[in-house]
Amino acid sequence: MEKVLLHIEEGIATITINNPPMNILDADVVNGLLQVISEIRKHSETKIVILTGQGTRAFMAGGDIKSFPNLIGNGEEVAYRGSKFLQEPLDAIMNLPYPTICFLNGLALGGGCELSLSCDFRIAEEHVEIGLPEVKLGLFPGAGGTQRLPRLIGVSKAKELIFTGDPVPADKALEIGLVNEVVKTGEGLQAAYTLARKMSRHSAKALQYAKLAIDEGLNRSLEEGLEIEARYFGKVFQTEDVKEGVSAFIEKRQAVFRDR
Repeated sequence: MEKVLLHIEEGIATITINNPPMNILDADVVNGLLQVISEIRKHSETKIVILTGQGTRAFMAGGDIKSFPNLIGNGEEVAYRGSKFLQEPLDAIMNLPYPTICFLNGLALGGGCELSLSCDFRIAEEHVEIGLPEVKLGLFPGAGGTQRLPRLIGVSKAKELIFTGDPVPADKALEIGLVNEVVKTGEGLQAAYTLARKMSRHSAKALQYAKLAIDEGLNRSLEEGLEIEARYFGKVFQTEDVKEGVSAFIEKRQAVFRDR
C-alpha cells in the first residue's frame, strides 16, 4: 500500500496521507512525502498544492511513537538525526515554490499539526482538533513545531499550546490564527479546491515570486525585506504574463496567463 498518494489535475497537485487508521508520520510517510514532492517539482504545469489525509478521523494524529524508544538514552546525536529526519519533508513542503493548502479533515496532533504548519494555508472542518501534545510524553515538538508555530500565532500563544499540550478545537484555532478558515464537516475538500482554483487563475510566476518575496523577507530586517521584494519585482516585470496582465487591464478584457 502506498502511504502517500499524489494526483495532479488542472495545475492542482493533491497529496493524500494514506496511512490508516490515524495517518501517523512514520518512516514510510516521511519517505513518501519526499518522493511525491520531487515528482511535483518535475511537473511544469503545477501551480497549487493541496495536502490532506485519507478518511475523516484524522488528518494526522502524530508521529510514530512506537519508534521513539530507539531514540531514548542512545546519545544526543541519535535523537538529533531523528528530528532532522522528520523535519526534512516538512521543510521540502514549505520550500515548494507554489501556494500550498492544508485541508484538515480530522485530528491534527503532534506531527500532524507540524505538517500543517509547513503549508501556506490551513482549512479545517468544524470537528477538527489541532495541537502539540508532546509534553505529555516528557518531550517537545521536534518536527518544526517550536519554530513555525510562534512565527504563525505569536510566541505567548505558541508557548501555551506547547507547554500545556492541550489541543484546541477548530473554532479556537481560527480565533488565534492557527487556521485560515473553518467549514462544516464534509465541506473542507471543496473549500480547499475553491481556494486553489481561485489562485490558479493567476500567473504562476506572479504567485511564485510573491511567495519567495514573503518567505525570504520574513525573518530579515524591513530594509532587507524591501530589497528582496524589489529584486523579485524586477523579475516579475520580465515575464510574458505581466505584459498580458497589463494589456488586458488597459484593453478592459480578461487576462489569459500562460505562466511564463
